[in-house]
Amino acid sequence: MKILPIGIQSFLKIRSDDYYYVDKTYFVKSLEKGGYYFLSRPRRFGKSLFLDTLRQAFLGKKELFKGLYLYDNWDWEKKYPVVYISFGMGTHQTPEKLKQNIAFQLKLNKQNLDIDCENNNNFSACFAELILKAYDKYSSPIVVLVDEYDKPILDAIENLEMAKENREILKDFYSPLKDLDPYLKLVFLTGVSRFSKVSIFSGLNQIYDITLDPQFATICGYTQSELENIFHDRLKDFDKEEVKTWYNGYSWLGETVYNPFDVLLLFANKMFRPYWFETGTPSFLIKMIEKERFYMPKLEQIEVGSEILESIDIGNMPLESLLFQTGYLTIKNMERIGPKYFYGLSYPNLEVRMSFNDSFLDYVIKRPSFKERININLLHTLRKGDLDSLKEILQSFFSSIPYHWYTKNDLEKYEGFYASIIYALFNGAGIIAIPEDTTNKGRIDLTAFMENKIYIIEFKVVDKPSEDPLKQIKEKKYYEKYLSEEKEIYIVGIEFSEEQRNIINFGWERIK
Repeated sequence: MKILPIGIQSFLKIRSDDYYYVDKTYFVKSLEKGGYYFLSRPRRFGKSLFLDTLRQAFLGKKELFKGLYLYDNWDWEKKYPVVYISFGMGTHQTPEKLKQNIAFQLKLNKQNLDIDCENNNNFSACFAELILKAYDKYSSPIVVLVDEYDKPILDAIENLEMAKENREILKDFYSPLKDLDPYLKLVFLTGVSRFSKVSIFSGLNQIYDITLDPQFATICGYTQSELENIFHDRLKDFDKEEVKTWYNGYSWLGETVYNPFDVLLLFANKMFRPYWFETGTPSFLIKMIEKERFYMPKLEQIEVGSEILESIDIGNMPLESLLFQTGYLTIKNMERIGPKYFYGLSYPNLEVRMSFNDSFLDYVIKRPSFKERININLLHTLRKGDLDSLKEILQSFFSSIPYHWYTKNDLEKYEGFYASIIYALFNGAGIIAIPEDTTNKGRIDLTAFMENKIYIIEFKVVDKPSEDPLKQIKEKKYYEKYLSEEKEIYIVGIEFSEEQRNIINFGWERIK
């Protein structure tokens, strides 16, 4: 077997040793004529590796491409000087750290190109000087590659003033690009977020954003056929459908792809885990969800206009845009109505659905070990159909929610809050749960599936317990939708007290 390239972003290293490599050089060919490009993809998705592949192609390193598409489809006689800037290393919580990194990046490029700058204390002037001197020295237009262009802003995003200072430093640093067009062959920038051109690249209007161009939908990530062809010797040890359920599903208006980091760690550890999710906690997004009192089940299906997927800026960051750009939601469908396009967003796969909800609950109760015990008990209870124990589990969990979640708001009055918590609890435990499940008689608040059992659940917030918490489910016969499934069906009615902020009535029956 070949070596798994876990964490390796160097095309040179992968091609010099016996590593697996999924050939993405077709996309390099499509950039041969040059221009200005921007690509947004979530972290750990292979952006840096693709950028290094671009670098080696324009440097003319033909021997690295033997056996790949580009080997016979590139003019290897023509070589270009490359300026390579990467903000992937280190963190940039302060402007001082960002300035230190920019100075370091410029130093590396001066060494690689054997060029000295007279304006070493002025980053933008040195950047411009580097390009102009390289153009004269090598008698060739320059290729400029910038990896993780937005990381200095995202590193400081929880401190808006620091983030704004970093943005202004970057804006000044990138500013020479708009006036150096005659000296540039290709400019290619990657990042996670699509900050507006006005805020970062003022005047650089010729950038072509290929993020949602279907031609480039699979430029990063592994398609199903790539997974099966390149990793067939590793994949044979797994159920392909389970691998797909866990890790496939990311879409940018084209064929869905896997996150490479997940796939490589799965093959290395031979165990299903949320590998990608564990490399970064979405604490900033969870705090936004809390602040906006966002209805968690809505994440299953959000419809947005094209503007929500476009550029964001500090101080104007729609939650839906951030969730999409950071990889916690992906495009499931697109529809055109009149002159406008609309997009349906949802979780890409089981890993993200389960882990994001689990993180939300960690943030709510801040007792991870308690929550894990709840998860384990919940799985055992639903597997057995022990609904009396389910009542105890839910009561225990709601009792653990800190008092401050109910202060300065009316959450205890809303069914949506209780539905959000139970939805997150079920999904965080890995149980498939459909919110607002549509039937011909109305919507079920939550339908949960556990092996051979189906649970149909209705929530109510009441002043006092009713005589029959199952009344609505029975009258509307919500369970009829699933009678043909030949599974055990349980109907559950849960009533919450606005005053007690917990369950005061719990009824259930098995449908026969």
